[in-house]
Amino acid sequence: MALNLQTFRTRTLTAVVFVVVMLSGLFFNKWSFVTLFVIIHFGCWYEFIKLIKKIYSDSYLPNAFLGLAYITLPVLMIIDLGFYGNAYTQYSCLFPCAIIFSIWINDTMAYIVGSLIGKTSFSKISPKKTWEGTLGGIILCVVLIALLGHYVSVAKVIRARHWIAIASLCAIGGTAGDLLESKIKRMANVKDSGSIMPGHGGFLDRFDSLLIATPLVWIYVTIFIGL
Repeated sequence: MALNLQTFRTRTLTAVVFVVVMLSGLFFNKWSFVTLFVIIHFGCWYEFIKLIKKIYSDSYLPNAFLGLAYITLPVLMIIDLGFYGNAYTQYSCLFPCAIIFSIWINDTMAYIVGSLIGKTSFSKISPKKTWEGTLGGIILCVVLIALLGHYVSVAKVIRARHWIAIASLCAIGGTAGDLLESKIKRMANVKDSGSIMPGHGGFLDRFDSLLIATPLVWIYVTIFIGL
């Protein structure tokens, strides 16, 4: 398939802007962090309601309340992780960044490995996913996050085994989140959840992995780290 340069430029520019916005929100201060996830929260809700209306038509309202568990709870959890152990007075991007970077690494490595050696289909819901790509993404995600946790000074307060567990939960939960959103889109008979990010879709397309991975990490941190 010939490379469409215009599409490539659009996707690349959108990806750069997306990364800059995300990193600015995560690293600037606690207010930028909270504002970032409030925007993500309402953007995901807007698209979720649109999808539910397409699926259930006149009876969409009762099903729309599932968004409280699917969207609102994970967003509250990642905000909580940003202030974890500090009684909401001092912000730390440590856990939010661990989740987001794990998801980005897993998605990127799964795509690369799947493109190079992927042959076995992972799921009918998402035919482009392969077992080779999925497992490769998980393994490389765990390795890279463990290395980051070892060499980044601020991350050394958490033992290596915890970074391995968090990366594993993000990779597995992120894959499940992607499949769940793909299933919802298939039921609604749409390709993308929205169009706010040209070439990449909408809020749910970008944060589907986060919505499932975050509760898993929050539970793990609460039980096994408990700062």
